[in-house]
Amino acid sequence: MSFANQLEKYAELAVKIAVNLQPGQSLWINAPIQQPELVRLISKQAYSAGAKLVHIEWQDEISTQIKYRLAPDEAFEEYPMWRAQAVQQFAENGGAFLFIESSNPELLKGVNPKRIAANSKAAGTALAKWREYMSVNKMTWTIIGAPSEGWANLVFPELETAEAVEALWEAIFKAVRVDRENPVQAWHEHNDTLHAKRAYLNDKQYKKLHYRAPGTDLTIELPDNHVWMGGTAVNEAGRPFNPNVPTEEVFTSPRREGTHGVVRSSKPLSYQGNLIENFSLTFENGKVTHFTAEKGYESLEAMLNMDEAARYLGEAALVPHRSPISESGLIFFNTLYDENASNHLALGEAFPHCLQGGTAMSREELDQAGLNQSIIHVDFMIGSAEMDIDGITADGQAEPVFRNGSWAF
Repeated sequence: MSFANQLEKYAELAVKIAVNLQPGQSLWINAPIQQPELVRLISKQAYSAGAKLVHIEWQDEISTQIKYRLAPDEAFEEYPMWRAQAVQQFAENGGAFLFIESSNPELLKGVNPKRIAANSKAAGTALAKWREYMSVNKMTWTIIGAPSEGWANLVFPELETAEAVEALWEAIFKAVRVDRENPVQAWHEHNDTLHAKRAYLNDKQYKKLHYRAPGTDLTIELPDNHVWMGGTAVNEAGRPFNPNVPTEEVFTSPRREGTHGVVRSSKPLSYQGNLIENFSLTFENGKVTHFTAEKGYESLEAMLNMDEAARYLGEAALVPHRSPISESGLIFFNTLYDENASNHLALGEAFPHCLQGGTAMSREELDQAGLNQSIIHVDFMIGSAEMDIDGITADGQAEPVFRNGSWAF
């Protein structure tokens, strides 16, 4: 297939599978300024599907970089409430959100981490209601990827920039199954596979998960009546959508105080424009009490200190080592892709829909049920071909869930 043909299929996939846009529904696109062709194709697909309105909010990472380097400190301590109100109103009116991830993972390298932390805290506070809508799937939302020059150069440093961008496009198309004859049908089949895995785990209702790998010996307790999710989610209107494209995971939320032991990262983490590499976290009673990092220690420290709940887990996700992204052999330096090549965990906010009846619970009820609540949710990769995971039953029996990095059932 030509590039133009694959790009058109990607746009179709974004509208028909990722957001599953319905007639009369509006679409908000957060779009990188260097991807007008893709955004225009998505807009055409959306209006062809019956969209009422396509709103595009363009993002320019170079302008973002200029702001972080030159703006006064107070610029990062407040968030424009008019924008917070806009996205909240858009969600309340049934709109769908499509985020195109394209930023350079090292965009903010060298920027004072305190500035980044202040901006994240201000945004997290202002967008709290909108983030709550997202966490309970009140609205439809999804994230897809598209190359930028900085990102492509990091993934393919041996290539010239134009060739690196072309290579990253090819890797993305493979990761999202756009290289298949019928990507939409391929995604329906893929979602069915993920649904079967989560059904097995939901039936088991393991009390704990025990992870073992080089540098990792970790036990994670799961709350009573937890729910494994994966593949499609369902919004308030009962419509399925895929929050992440690509996705290879099934996931749930741990009990906040139930994590013990040590875990070591297996891939770099791109966080707020900086890379954190070769890091480890030690947990006691659910909380990170000690951490190390060979690179990005200050960024890791700032993330863990974002709020009181940032040191607790909000997600445990299972991803087979043998998947299209893992088998590419690439490190994408981007969580959307790298998390789908590896078992991963997330610090911060837990998912109410990962608890039976959770989406109808108040914040206080979720807290009593043991789910973590934070202004951050940051995934980091821990899986490898050497990882084994056991499910521990209520009576203490250990059953294989993963062996040598892949499903054991």
